[in-house]
Amino acid sequence: MTRVFMSADAASLALGSRRIAALLAEEASRRGLALDIVTTGSRGLFWLEPLVEVETAEGRIAYGPLKPADIVELFEAGFLDGKDHPLRLGRLEDQPYLARQTRLTFARCGIVDPLSLEDYRSHGGYAGLDRALFLEPQAIVDEVKLSGLRGRGGAGFPTGVKWGTVLHAEAAQKYIVCNADEGDSGTFADRMLMEGDPFALIEGMTIAGLAVGASKGFVYIRSEYPHAYRTLSRAIEVAARAGYLGASVLGSGRAFTLETRLGAGAYICGEETALLESLEGRRGMVRAKPPLPALHGLFGKPTVVNNVLSFGTVPWILAHGAQAYADFGMSRSRGTLPIQLAGNVKRGGLIELAFGATLSEIIEDFGGGTATGRPVKAVQVGGPLGAYFPASMLDVPLDYEALAARNGMLGHGGIVVFDDSVDLARQARFAFEFCAAESCGKCTPCRIGAVRGVEVMDRIIAGSELEKNVQVLEDLCTLMTDASLCAMGGLTPLPVMSALTHFPEDFDKAPRVPAAAE
Repeated sequence: MTRVFMSADAASLALGSRRIAALLAEEASRRGLALDIVTTGSRGLFWLEPLVEVETAEGRIAYGPLKPADIVELFEAGFLDGKDHPLRLGRLEDQPYLARQTRLTFARCGIVDPLSLEDYRSHGGYAGLDRALFLEPQAIVDEVKLSGLRGRGGAGFPTGVKWGTVLHAEAAQKYIVCNADEGDSGTFADRMLMEGDPFALIEGMTIAGLAVGASKGFVYIRSEYPHAYRTLSRAIEVAARAGYLGASVLGSGRAFTLETRLGAGAYICGEETALLESLEGRRGMVRAKPPLPALHGLFGKPTVVNNVLSFGTVPWILAHGAQAYADFGMSRSRGTLPIQLAGNVKRGGLIELAFGATLSEIIEDFGGGTATGRPVKAVQVGGPLGAYFPASMLDVPLDYEALAARNGMLGHGGIVVFDDSVDLARQARFAFEFCAAESCGKCTPCRIGAVRGVEVMDRIIAGSELEKNVQVLEDLCTLMTDASLCAMGGLTPLPVMSALTHFPEDFDKAPRVPAAAE
């Protein structure tokens, strides 16, 4: 029986992979051929989806992107034996897009059956937990500290420091909480990992529980991710039945259990304290800090709150050692960064590289430039609250401190590309509009400031008293930055001011007097 592999990642499904899989099965049955279609996650080469990989003596041979009309031709050409065809891609590992990457966190994604523990273990899974079970909690925390792993959710706080705080907090009950409320524009890495390699997240959270003395964990998933929710929930059941979760993890006598929780579509619940409020059954509103969640978190107990990618990277660190991970990257940004490339590009997808690659390399070498063929005008890094960088600044390396030095932020690693048809004044207005819609409403600078920001931008776009309104805009941004309770209001000025600074011509909409009339 020939094995073929197809992605059931949400993006792949949106591009038609389920229909292609059904047609492959129908055509194989019509020809009397035995076909085993294995469901996987996506490797992140979305411009080639839907694609199919066939198991051959040469390895997995890929064909794509496929249309329903291609199926009969594929069988006629002998694709089940890896034969030649115009859509034959060869081994995906040999594609430059993948060959140039350093996949640690995403090493298994698109390769394994997401719900097969056997697959997961045969590709290095649970090696990290096996080691952690023989280490003292402090030794696990020290390993994570030495690796240099920083929070991949956006803040970039050292993961090991957070774990150390929870470890030394005195409490009978502690919690591990995974923030899977991935709401930033142009980001999809959390979803890909949960759909394509859920046991990596489960293993990472289990290791965190052992490290800090927490016996209970929750994964808070955004409501727009039903596929991730179902896959992860089923993976938790599989892990529990096999003894990897429960009252005695792998017979160690140490308990750790996991549950999934579905959000209700509020962007603000990506902020850790609003997420905790929602988990506790209340409206998602930001809490004042201090106290920190590490000391007074879920239900008032010490809580580790980390992103999907942070937990998903921990198994690799424990399996291979802190130094092996720290050997990748630059300065204080160690290890690898899963980059999500989207917007106006020819080849959007998931790219995992060591920190230090430039925006230009990502957009040109991996993305192939703009899909329209027009020049790049702006690149937004870090989600809807990230700064806009002009084409003249694309030499900036993807590094926490390097981006901060240029008044930007790395955020969750999302990069959205715009060509020269974009109007940055309207993008600045969108930042305020987004904040006004998504603010939890607790603090005045964010709740009212965002609404006033939309009004000011409308006047600027209309060309009304430009100089006065730009001054009001700058004052408003300073107020929101300095006085907002959380990053929702505090970072909204970042895209606004970067647009105004780098693209002032888009803000000058005052009507011009024709030269002949002067």
